[in-house]
Amino acid sequence: MTDIKTHELIESPPAPVPKPEVAGPPAATGWLQRAASTTTMAVLGLTTFTLLWAWGSTYSRELPSPATAFGTLRDLLASPFYDHGPNDKGIAVYLIASLGRVFKGFVAAAAVGIPVGLLMGANRWAWKAANPLVQLLRPVSPLAWFPIWLVILKDAPQAAVWVIFITALWPIVLNTAAGAAAVPKDHRNVARVFRFGRVAYVRHVLLPDSLPAIVTGLRQSMGVAWMVIVAVEMLSGGTGIGFFIWDSYNALNLSKVISALLVIGAVGLVLDLLFLRLGRAVAVEGAHA
Repeated sequence: MTDIKTHELIESPPAPVPKPEVAGPPAATGWLQRAASTTTMAVLGLTTFTLLWAWGSTYSRELPSPATAFGTLRDLLASPFYDHGPNDKGIAVYLIASLGRVFKGFVAAAAVGIPVGLLMGANRWAWKAANPLVQLLRPVSPLAWFPIWLVILKDAPQAAVWVIFITALWPIVLNTAAGAAAVPKDHRNVARVFRFGRVAYVRHVLLPDSLPAIVTGLRQSMGVAWMVIVAVEMLSGGTGIGFFIWDSYNALNLSKVISALLVIGAVGLVLDLLFLRLGRAVAVEGAHA
């Protein structure tokens, strides 16, 4: 007789009942909530600053109150484009002159700094040759370059442009070099497998992988350049928002000085936001690539 062995049937536990998914807020609602939160905190910070400013103006007769400064700013913005002579122009005329110098120096710095940074990051011999020079010149104050360029060019506005160039150059070079040096090894190996030439490697590997770092360097350079132009124009005179501030100070009109500072801050904020948006667009494009 054959022994029949019985096997215990082990019942598997019942499958868990899936929990109903809770729908999150719509994308538009989430964006509105974030925008409202950001706006609320910004208003809180600006209100606190204005109150501290008003409190400080009560202890110093020379310091204009917020009401006086905002009144002067309103008058300046009411007719910003008039031009009645060398020392009597609208604030927008001074602002446009400063922005022109900044963008000329910035574009020249980008045209030189991006290729140099790519070369330094991709080639260790280029890094060893160029990095000591960069580290030697980078700490030099931007204003220290102004007399040198003035002697070379014999023209104060042009010297200001080249001061912006030398100031904006270093962040672009160093950030681009860091991005080029951080190209993933897998990407370099793929380029070797497909036998990319130098042009193809730069176009399809080096430049796309370095682009976020390049944009970061451009953003930093623009911020530094916009700060430096005010100081340079105080030395060079003529036109520009820096000259406007110095001329207003000599006329003992601190209300105009503060108004110009507010305008400079607003323009700098807009420029920074533009590069921030550009950086986010580059990051999103890289994530989809």
